[in-house]
Amino acid sequence: MAAGARPLLLLVLWTLAAPARPGPGEAGDGGWQRRGPGAPAAVAEEQRCTVERRTDLSYAAFVQHYAFSRPVILQGLTDNSRFRALCSRQRLLASFGDSVVRLSTANTYSYQKVDLPFQDYVEHLLHPQDPASLGNGAGSGVPFHWHGPGFSEVIYGRKRWFLYPPEKTPEFHPNKTTLAWLRDTYPTLAPSARPLECTIQAGEVLYFPDRWWHATLNLDTSVFISTFLS
Repeated sequence: MAAGARPLLLLVLWTLAAPARPGPGEAGDGGWQRRGPGAPAAVAEEQRCTVERRTDLSYAAFVQHYAFSRPVILQGLTDNSRFRALCSRQRLLASFGDSVVRLSTANTYSYQKVDLPFQDYVEHLLHPQDPASLGNGAGSGVPFHWHGPGFSEVIYGRKRWFLYPPEKTPEFHPNKTTLAWLRDTYPTLAPSARPLECTIQAGEVLYFPDRWWHATLNLDTSVFISTFLS
């Protein structure tokens, strides 16, 4: 990383659409969504969300029912409107446009890492993705992987999640995108072999337990923040 560059601290951006300058009527999406005839068609949400949504969940209930056993979507945890405003396209570019960020392929094997200014990433690399590629673009996300437990909150956009318990290894190729998996493998799965899945909306937080397999697919240009627990 170049000297003097300021880190973005776990703030991760993935895209399904090319970026747009903030304008009238774009306050709700922070200026991240592309509109008009050039915008790509969105990938559909799942037919039925199979991850439970909870509001006003107590700590004791969380530990008893979810912390070690299954994912849950948490709603209405806090008012993060101030942080959300700081994550608009205009504000992030003003604050971090000159900062150097590191890009790597979002698959099991990160073959190449590229350092470039954040503004160059936003203005030149957020574009529709080819389903056969591992680069930036429409349908971006992360293929199946696992690690320790964590929380992921969507600030702008929508992110579709696919989750399997630790004992149920999903059928996937580590060098193919989640979009390719959804197109080629997902339709062939028997109902009993399908993952838990749900689309996380802006303001919602997904918790996933330790060692749960998960893959993600962005349905819009998405800004999100993840917290990983030891």
